[in-house]
Amino acid sequence: MSILYSVIYLKKFIRVADVCIAAFLIFVYSLIGFGDLCLPNQISSYSSKGISYKSIYTVDVEQSALVDFQNNKRVSPIEGEIKLLGIFPVKSARINQEEEKRVYVSGESFGIKLYTDGVIVVGTRDVETADGKSNPAKKAGIEKGDIIVSINNVKMTSSSQVEETFNDNNGKDYRIKVKRNGNYKNFTLTPVYSQSEGKFKVGIWVRDSTAGIGTVTFYNSENNSIAALGHPITDVDTNDIMPILNGEAVKANVTKLYKSTNGEAGSLCCDFTNEVIGSLSVNSNCGIYGKFDCSLVGKRLYKVAAAQEIEKGSAQLLCTVDDKGPQLYDVEITRVSYRENNDEKNMVIKVTDKNLIEKTGGIVQGMSGSPIIQNGKLVGALTHVIVDKPEKGYAIFAEKMVEKSKEVK
Repeated sequence: MSILYSVIYLKKFIRVADVCIAAFLIFVYSLIGFGDLCLPNQISSYSSKGISYKSIYTVDVEQSALVDFQNNKRVSPIEGEIKLLGIFPVKSARINQEEEKRVYVSGESFGIKLYTDGVIVVGTRDVETADGKSNPAKKAGIEKGDIIVSINNVKMTSSSQVEETFNDNNGKDYRIKVKRNGNYKNFTLTPVYSQSEGKFKVGIWVRDSTAGIGTVTFYNSENNSIAALGHPITDVDTNDIMPILNGEAVKANVTKLYKSTNGEAGSLCCDFTNEVIGSLSVNSNCGIYGKFDCSLVGKRLYKVAAAQEIEKGSAQLLCTVDDKGPQLYDVEITRVSYRENNDEKNMVIKVTDKNLIEKTGGIVQGMSGSPIIQNGKLVGALTHVIVDKPEKGYAIFAEKMVEKSKEVK
């Protein structure tokens, strides 16, 4: 009888063990799948220390391969294996080890003046003719968002130039060269006679410039560059990134503030000054960049955190919301995402500072680019407000902005 009981207990134990092992394997493979999907294929490292994500994912590389910058060893990319708990392989990653970056953090509001490289088509319209409505631009194949490069082989640099060219016609065809999605296309545009206006029209609206406000994130003294916004400037009509011919960053003074409420984002109102702080030349998914021409007196030099150093938890937001200039406010980083195709939304932050919430309702338009500080390092910049919950917003990794700032010539 005792042998029978032993066999029964042994079978139960085996069944329980099988369930536990299956549950453990499911848990492990779930974490491996999560890591493969969410962890980056390229990693930046600013020290000779090991690399880890959330303490459970570690990068397996030979310690001797990690560069010690104090000994001035040559920097070169390293192939490493990301492992779960240091045991289970997750994915391979390319480790770009660089010397630790330092930038001068700002947090100041500024005015943006941009002029486009070419003239943007922001819309087409019907023209009333003797035979009814006609849309010559659409008929020619020209679309909203196209950038007019030249008309009749003459380079177009402003909307007024385009307007003068189209107004000076007697119904003859125009040879239009546009840039669309990075490719050049040629069209023949035939004007039609407008009965109501008594002249030939092409039915096209264009824009060559824009203006707005934002926040300067940092100044990079390595190449004398300025970085701001953390997201691109897009055309209000086409929602496409505006191609920059040139632009100016000018100092601006906050004059008024409209608080954010649930479902409606507030905004900063500023007066532009005549003091130019930099020229703008790059408009990208990671923000706007250019050369700076201003004093760094009073600006504090911060180390830049690598993405894997950023933790959920308390941090500080450096922003300008009144005439007192940049001030630090308490925030919490509630989510960190390493997905490489998510340029502007690497983190979610929540404003916890009662003073800032009282002043702004949370996050308002114009705060884009505000630096985020954690553990004494620059970790990112605010990019968007979550309109339904204005105390929350998205942010970009600082290391991405620093890397992009290197493109400023």
